Amino acid sequence: MSETCTISEGSLKAPTRHPVDWRNPDFYDEGKLDAELRRVFDLCHGCRRCFNLCDSFPRLFDMIDATESGELHDVGSDRFKPVVDACTLCDLCFMTKCPYVPPHDFDLDFPHLMLRYRAIEHRKGRTPLAIRELTKTDRNGKLAALAAPVANWASDTGNMLTRPALEAVAGVHRDAHLPRFHSKTFALRAESDGLTPNRKAPAFGRKAVLYATCFVNYNNPSIGTAARAVLAHNGVETEVVYPACCGMPQLEQGDLAAVSDRAAKVAGELAGWIDRGYDVIALVPSCALMLKFEWPLIVPKDAPHRTSVEKLAAHAFDISQYVVDIARNAGLAPGLKPLPGGVTLHLACHARAQNMGPKAAEMLRLIPGVDGKAPDVKVVERCSGHGGSWGIMTENYEVALKIGKPVATQALKQSKAFVASECPLAGAHIAQGMERLGKDAPQPPAEFETLHPIEIFARAYGLAG
Repeated sequence: MSETCTISEGSLKAPTRHPVDWRNPDFYDEGKLDAELRRVFDLCHGCRRCFNLCDSFPRLFDMIDATESGELHDVGSDRFKPVVDACTLCDLCFMTKCPYVPPHDFDLDFPHLMLRYRAIEHRKGRTPLAIRELTKTDRNGKLAALAAPVANWASDTGNMLTRPALEAVAGVHRDAHLPRFHSKTFALRAESDGLTPNRKAPAFGRKAVLYATCFVNYNNPSIGTAARAVLAHNGVETEVVYPACCGMPQLEQGDLAAVSDRAAKVAGELAGWIDRGYDVIALVPSCALMLKFEWPLIVPKDAPHRTSVEKLAAHAFDISQYVVDIARNAGLAPGLKPLPGGVTLHLACHARAQNMGPKAAEMLRLIPGVDGKAPDVKVVERCSGHGGSWGIMTENYEVALKIGKPVATQALKQSKAFVASECPLAGAHIAQGMERLGKDAPQPPAEFETLHPIEIFARAYGLAG
């Protein structure tokens, strides 16, 4: 019988996390890893609170239930890999469900245990070549920008010439939405947009660096353009800085040395801006999570760039969080107008994992409602199922849609003019789920759009779209 039946449930203290000790040889000891996997899996088996978060837990529980004893000791360790493979590192089990996270005596951190397994796999050269190449976001973004129309033609889901070939060669499901590329990146656009802060706005005097992130820089510059316009309207002086990707794609692979190297490069450059009085705003929640939480746990205490990483973590904001901070502490510039049709807002997992509250919902509720009513914002707090590069792969795509089905179902049922997600990849994935359901369910309004919350906020100001 599991330990969870004999020890009181949960902890009254705030969750905390241990540093990821990836330079310690014991971290890569497969015998010690297996012992920890068995300890944690047995606790999860006895609790099962996370059964509906992702596919890791159903795979684990079904595997145990299929044994004659119904206990973990009858499951061979060689069957653990599918459980690990299904983890998207969304962190929701750690942040929202698990009662046994540290400082509880059980000391359970499921996502970082999966990360340790992947780090061992990566060290042994078992990360698939296709994944390693697909997630080189800076290289791919720069190359695709040179021929963006061709790259977008080739990646379109309707292209029956290239998408089956991509599926065969790289394992990317032919129906999975892939981000579009732009020949002019967000960083290049910002150099010539001529935006200046509104000197009469309440927040005049604030200064912020927009860390563009690889996705906004190469794939969706409109998110950055909207953020920059909203901040300028509110008096904030902004600069766009993009030294490199945050390394989240490499974190998903367990390549912790690469993540530490990215932290050194990005934090090293951004720390100088902080010293000059600038805040740092990440435009995508996964990247904000890396800056605030993952880098301080991964970068060793004795690393030369440790000070810069700690400084950045203390001065980093998510874009929605920053706008709400302006509203609370300075007041917003006037000009917000109602947006008819309402918004279904998906709270991205990596925004929830930042433990800052539903800032995107708070931000959108600052927009006036129609005819003096409260803003029509319906919040969905479920995982979209996309999971970064995980959800586009052939072996995961249908599972990803299944995980995201509750979100898509709610979005269809609410039938708002906008479906918003702080994670642009999640937003597109939800839209695909809605299309899949649409065969047997009501379709959203004709004017339905999937946007980042800051794009909707900019529209309410009359600053974009």
